[in-house]
Amino acid sequence: MKYQTEQKDDILFIRLEGDLIAGTDTQRMIEEVDALQDGKALLCAVDLSNVRFMDSSGMGILVSLLTKFRNRGGELVLIKPSDHIRKLLIVTKLNAIFTIAENDNFATQFLKESIY
Repeated sequence: MKYQTEQKDDILFIRLEGDLIAGTDTQRMIEEVDALQDGKALLCAVDLSNVRFMDSSGMGILVSLLTKFRNRGGELVLIKPSDHIRKLLIVTKLNAIFTIAENDNFATQFLKESIY
């Protein structure tokens, strides 16, 4: 899995690509997010549009990220998961706890409204 992070308008954007499964890349991403949260990042948008596969460990990573942000009084939103990922979220009922946005603009709007 490849990932990129960027801070834009007080929101941490994490852009994932490839397969969201446990491994050194996902561990490095979690550590980077932890370091950014020490800098008081409260809002996060995870772009899943280029994720082609996710297993149970990948779902666990998303839940872990959501928990980290909500425990600090923040929020996390998923951006444009593929049909395969959407089906997994529905089957596991995780669609009930995650907000899904269709693009960066909707994600930004939702996150800004959630915190204020």
